[in-house]
Amino acid sequence: MKKILLPQDDGDLLADCQCQTFRASGKGGQHVNVTDSAVRLIHLPTGLVVTCQKERSQYLNKKACLIKLRERVEKLNYRPPKRIPTKMPKAAKEKNLARKAHHSAKKRLRRLPPASNNE
Repeated sequence: MKKILLPQDDGDLLADCQCQTFRASGKGGQHVNVTDSAVRLIHLPTGLVVTCQKERSQYLNKKACLIKLRERVEKLNYRPPKRIPTKMPKAAKEKNLARKAHHSAKKRLRRLPPASNNE
């Protein structure tokens, strides 16, 4: 997926978005119930939708929406760094082989002695 580039200026970013206002729900009293202070931004190039109704002011909610939109695009643009496989050091290989040899020697000592044919 291509990296999404957003304009640095908030005005240019708002030009790329469709802005909708509506009445906020929830707590806030009479002022919230009367004014259309909640904001929904739809970023047209990507289709991302961000809403905010925290503040009593439409202007502040719009600013908060722009910040949320930038954060969401930042998450979409994140690519985990490519893992570089590393080679096991020679000393570690030798230590591992020595441990295995010691373990197999212990196992060999637990075996029954071979049966003699003189019986």
